[in-house]
Amino acid sequence: MGLNVASAPARHRVHEDLQALLVGTLFVSLGVIMFRHTGLLTGGTAGLAFLIHYATGWNFSLVFFAINLPFYGLAYQRMGRVFTLKTFAAVALLAVFAQWVPRWITFNELATGFAAIAGGLLMGAGMLMLFRHRASLGGFNVLVLFLQERFGWRAGKVQMAFDCAIVLAALSVVGWSQIVWSIVGAVALNLTLAINHRPGRYMAV
Repeated sequence: MGLNVASAPARHRVHEDLQALLVGTLFVSLGVIMFRHTGLLTGGTAGLAFLIHYATGWNFSLVFFAINLPFYGLAYQRMGRVFTLKTFAAVALLAVFAQWVPRWITFNELATGFAAIAGGLLMGAGMLMLFRHRASLGGFNVLVLFLQERFGWRAGKVQMAFDCAIVLAALSVVGWSQIVWSIVGAVALNLTLAINHRPGRYMAV
């Protein structure tokens, strides 16, 4: 039998990757801005940047960009040059959007519960776009995969340990209410990824 060309995964074109990077990071930035406005946190390096921002008042965008710098070497080793370049671009774009979008849109009123759910959904949708175009927001995801390969540590458990450590540390700078709503936001984000990011449902690469 001949090769079924129609079943082969389609490759994204350059302009399609650019669109995904721009729109995906814009969506994530909107969620980040909603979280920051209501004092919420998320996991990964963004959560660590939130924690440092809340504790010190340092600029979130600069902290987020700086935290991700050490992870690009691991990303290059594990995922290759294209993934690393796209991830660097995504991190840089998110840092820029998180800094500049609040100059273009402001919230007179924003309920914490709505920010948790809508912000989590926006971040999940944005990350989904990035994942489908072989990009990420860097950080702990790359590290936990390296630790799993090098030492046999389960990536999911290590990622959960990092995120739990961030939440526990956050108790010193935010209240219990923010912690609870942050967990709600994390559930909304991860449900978006779990439902929509499954092998075989999206064939482009």
